[in-house]
Amino acid sequence: MNIREATEKDIPEIVTVLKASLGEQELALSEEIWRYKHINNPFGKSLILVAEEEDIIVGVRAFMRWRWHNGHKEFYCFRAVDTATHPKHQGKGIFKKLTLKAIEIGKEEGADFVFNTPNEKSRPGYLKMGWELAGNIKVSIKPAFNSFWKIKKTIPDYEVQYRTSVSKIENLCSEWNSKFIGEVLYTPKSVEYLKWRYENNPLRQYEVLAASNYYIAGYIKHHKRIKELRIVECLYLNAFPNKEINKSIRDWSLKFGAQFISFSPELLKLKAPAVKGKFGPILTVRDLNLSPHEKEICSSIENWNYSLGDLELF
Repeated sequence: MNIREATEKDIPEIVTVLKASLGEQELALSEEIWRYKHINNPFGKSLILVAEEEDIIVGVRAFMRWRWHNGHKEFYCFRAVDTATHPKHQGKGIFKKLTLKAIEIGKEEGADFVFNTPNEKSRPGYLKMGWELAGNIKVSIKPAFNSFWKIKKTIPDYEVQYRTSVSKIENLCSEWNSKFIGEVLYTPKSVEYLKWRYENNPLRQYEVLAASNYYIAGYIKHHKRIKELRIVECLYLNAFPNKEINKSIRDWSLKFGAQFISFSPELLKLKAPAVKGKFGPILTVRDLNLSPHEKEICSSIENWNYSLGDLELF
């Protein structure tokens, strides 16, 4: 078995392996989506490894590049994401081989750590390969009183609304990033990142509102008969503009007929009542080149300041 880094010429064959392993119904798969996620990422092209047998790709492992900042320190990170083994070649330890090779390459490149939120089935395997638990992601949930009983069978079209200039959003991102000091980890925001992550995302549509002093993004997540309005991003200048953001989110809940609203308590403060808890998936971290002090910071979810969009799967 040959393990190597993939090239862009491998994308059609990689997509074929992903479809064979995961199925079209489980995940929207196309060359366009793969390029969006792993080539056009503003943090850089992903580390993609493939396993070959007789010059045919039978397994693939993708580590998306990401950035977290901590004060003046920029962490060069990998985000463990897409993986697949062709059904005819399962049981050969391909996932483990690809993952360990990625760790080796990451260390050689000088990357700081790998992070992801594996499910209960895959988490034990990660822990055996040196991943450590950082803790459950915190989520706040509150009822959408103004739309709770307004059941809508269809979802209106998502919109991206700019009520300000791009230059002012650039300033908003700069001011937002400058807020974080000390030993809290945060993903730096930019216009390029926001457009890539939310506005031009082919995997999922988002409702986006960009104003001169705040930027919010969200979408509807279905739970059988109820709808959750998930606020995945919220940036704002200076003190939290309660009235404006609260009104915008109320408008969204009414538009989509949401029964409850979820958001990151690390960044967003909506009017009570709201329940705050460690309801999200478990964040795990794999040290590559961290100092002992840096590892201590990254190993606790309490030191991470995140939007839901920073950590949710997409």
